[in-house]
Amino acid sequence: MIVVLKSFIWPVLVVVGVVWLTTNSVRSAAVDPTSITIPMPKSDSTSKETVVRVNQELARLRSEANLEMANPAEELTVWRRLSLALHGTIPSLEEIRKFEADQKPDRLERWLEYLLNDSRFDDYFAERLARSYVGVEAGQFLVFRRDRFLDWLTTQLHERRPYDEIVRDMISGTGVWTGEGEVNFITAGFANDEFDPNKLSARSVRAFLGQRMDCAQCHDHPFDHWKQGEFEGLTAYYGQVVNSLAGVADKHSKDYVVEDRLTLEKRTVEPSVPFHPEWLGENGSRREQLARWMTHPENQRFERAAANRVWALMFGVPFLSHRPVDDLPDPGTNPETATLDLLGEDFRKHGYDLRRLIRVIAATDAFRMSSIYPLPESEQENDGDTLQTAETIQQAKERWAVFPLIRLRPEQVIGAMLQANNVRTIDQNSHLFVRALRFFRENDFVDEFGDPGVDELQDWSGTISQALLRMNGEFSRELTSLNPLGSPGRVATAGSTPEKKIETIYLVCLTRLPTEAEKQYFIQRFEKDKPDQAVEDLYWTLFNSPEFSWNH
Repeated sequence: MIVVLKSFIWPVLVVVGVVWLTTNSVRSAAVDPTSITIPMPKSDSTSKETVVRVNQELARLRSEANLEMANPAEELTVWRRLSLALHGTIPSLEEIRKFEADQKPDRLERWLEYLLNDSRFDDYFAERLARSYVGVEAGQFLVFRRDRFLDWLTTQLHERRPYDEIVRDMISGTGVWTGEGEVNFITAGFANDEFDPNKLSARSVRAFLGQRMDCAQCHDHPFDHWKQGEFEGLTAYYGQVVNSLAGVADKHSKDYVVEDRLTLEKRTVEPSVPFHPEWLGENGSRREQLARWMTHPENQRFERAAANRVWALMFGVPFLSHRPVDDLPDPGTNPETATLDLLGEDFRKHGYDLRRLIRVIAATDAFRMSSIYPLPESEQENDGDTLQTAETIQQAKERWAVFPLIRLRPEQVIGAMLQANNVRTIDQNSHLFVRALRFFRENDFVDEFGDPGVDELQDWSGTISQALLRMNGEFSRELTSLNPLGSPGRVATAGSTPEKKIETIYLVCLTRLPTEAEKQYFIQRFEKDKPDQAVEDLYWTLFNSPEFSWNH
């Protein structure tokens, strides 16, 4: 059925696109970006103070390892990182031209505000966060609607609700999952019509406290301090959940009963928390008490977990790069997490504002430095091909002395390819034809490329099939061909010099200008090859370059 629909929809979209272009005319690649409005930055003296403190802590980490900090990155490079992290795609040529023309102070801060005020941020960041809350699978349609949860979470971000309130709604939500989107956090715990409170307990601790106690479900944790009784006590807060035609509710007379795996004896478990029971409060249902405990202002784990996850979404790797994003050490046990303590404290003191947390992280030295580490001269002489050099670079990554090179996620790869194929910004204001094309192409590409799932913030390697998909797949052929719908065709017919065309294509694909050596090489190719073929070849080359698929 899906295949039939696609075979019908594509011709319709093509016809609509031709009509649209005919009625609107084909503009040149030299776009007029005056329609973009850039808001004033939201940074204040308190956020600047936090950035200074974070930079000082990062300097301490580098100093302890006798490391220099990498040079500052070009502003266009930082702008590309921000766009990928917050919108899942690269800047459009339209945005780049406007950014280049902006010579006012603090333009990065103001353009960051532009990204945060755009609904693309709400859509993209909600999806990234939702993976840790409800996973990536559609689940059981009759009791779980991931799309409804995602719509709800997107609305919460758009309305700028404090993060602690969002989490409390998820943990304590009641009602029908189709009407109350947050309830799907609870119904995600259903499997084969049976409710599994253990799944919710483990996911809550991982997502909201940034720690793993899954092993304690069956036995005391072999490598950490978590005990089985502590896991059972936490799980008991979800033990009264019931589901009916009226939706999710709590049956207060219901006991949470577990069965001993060895003796098969059943016993009732009373709800309890592993530390600070006074944070629970006395009023409300068990889940309401658990929600208060999780998000209590004194629960440092909560604020640090949020800071670490947002850091990971912006850099592509958690602050402690050698550990998963949801496996932080206990507060006060590792001096390397002092940076997260500072970020978490600022997050809490300013109303659990996710946008403020992003602004602070984006302003740090770590986010704005180059991804090329300045090796000592002694190591440069050996062309960096030594064990000592490898160790230096690894330390530089772990101590945030260089911006980490991380492979883009599938939706970022296709998002970048689709945006590079359009000189104008693909957003909520784009023509329906453009948005429909993006929807179908993105879904198809991610299906073929492969989705890393909930573990997307861990290091993962590219595959040969993924490389072949980018090199020889239908997506690459469509997005690099000269047609009146895409930027390759518009660049080819712009009537400018080969040099200007090369510069434009580099900006469109890599958000930077070519080096002099790159420019001279491709000018020669343009002189030898047919101009149209040279444009297609350059697009294809840049799409398949390592630089395109990494967050340099």
